[in-house]
Amino acid sequence: MSCTKLKETLNNSIYKICSDIDSYVYNPGKDYSRVRKLPAENVISYLISQGGSSTKCEFLDFYTLSQETPTVSALNQRRSQLKPDAFKAVFHEFTNSYMESETVQYDSNYQYIATDGSTISFSSLPRFASDEYYISEGHSASGFYSMHVNALYDLNRHIYTDALIQPAHQKDEFAAFCSLVDRHLLVPDTKSIFIGDRGYCSYNNMAHVIEKGQYFLFRTKDIYGKGLIGNFDFPDTDEFDIIVHVTLTRSHRKTIQVPEGYYRRYVDHAASFDYIKYGSEDTYNLKFRIVRFAISEDSYECIVTNLPEESFPPEKIKEVYNLRWGIETSFRKLKYTIGLSFYHSYKPDFIKQEIWAKLIAYNATEFMINTTICSQGNCKYTYAINFSVAAHICRIYLRLLTEVESIDMMALLKKELIPVRPGRQFPRLKTAHFRKPKYLIYRAA
Repeated sequence: MSCTKLKETLNNSIYKICSDIDSYVYNPGKDYSRVRKLPAENVISYLISQGGSSTKCEFLDFYTLSQETPTVSALNQRRSQLKPDAFKAVFHEFTNSYMESETVQYDSNYQYIATDGSTISFSSLPRFASDEYYISEGHSASGFYSMHVNALYDLNRHIYTDALIQPAHQKDEFAAFCSLVDRHLLVPDTKSIFIGDRGYCSYNNMAHVIEKGQYFLFRTKDIYGKGLIGNFDFPDTDEFDIIVHVTLTRSHRKTIQVPEGYYRRYVDHAASFDYIKYGSEDTYNLKFRIVRFAISEDSYECIVTNLPEESFPPEKIKEVYNLRWGIETSFRKLKYTIGLSFYHSYKPDFIKQEIWAKLIAYNATEFMINTTICSQGNCKYTYAINFSVAAHICRIYLRLLTEVESIDMMALLKKELIPVRPGRQFPRLKTAHFRKPKYLIYRAA
């Protein structure tokens, strides 16, 4: 897909959602009922292309310094009429349209999907945000407001395929993962492998992936811990690859029969399991592998998966799990390059609008990079397009009001190359669980 076609796909996605605007406003038949200076498509396009400067400066840039630029007050009034679901719908329409038009050769017909979550902090006022968003750092310290973004990330295409936003006090990564898996769009003739860190290893998550007919690969606590695999019978060797059969129950009644060779596991009332009603005599059988391997002389890692042994031996399992780091780096780009850490509003619904808008901007940038072919000379390193510069170029190019006839996107992107250095590592920053938000008064002019 060419850059021009990509811009056309995004614009068509915006126009398609805006053509049914009554489904995405708070007052159907009233909000956006008349053609005005600031239609819904301009609001959506502006938020997707918004940078880190003040709203006034960004708005002037969007309207190319026109004297007819609407006021910031008009923008806020229009945003207050629009539900975050409008941006969510544009995200799915745009992403799915691109994926349908651009085929990718998946490795052995497996689509690698990483799952993770990230906490987003923002400044607000009590009259705008309810207590479910409020985080207090202590009795003597002032608090702030927070949301949790749960996401699925396609490691083959380097794009987000779906996301779910939760208030800070409703954070539930297990429930979010199950919802995302249930509505995940499958690629024809391809199996999806959902890859998660230790926080995603649960029987309920496994069952949802299995019911979808797909595969999971979760890291879990070591066999000596109190995690999900802490009480199985293991070989005497330090490294192993075994298959276990488990029968899940939600009742202690002795009349419940467990097949021979199966471990009985009780799922209590506090834990979620969507396929057995609590207190019933129903059972649910699971079969999965536990793979343990060394990562250093005295350190071991445990993986729980239902991937077939013949296609995914332990060495391949290590490679697949290592791919999960792609979603970690994507969150860093999303927050600090695309600008997810720099908000332009106080209201939670406005913050959700901006989160979806930044996810669209991220995917659009990766789509643009994927369409650009970089010639590799006889150099020490392989070269790739600089994501930071590409994000800035795409932000301007994809604006609804930008005239693209005189812009050679391919030539611009090909000039911005950086070397790819495999195995390069940086120490992970040790920070508090929550980071304070960037307040609106600290904005670049």
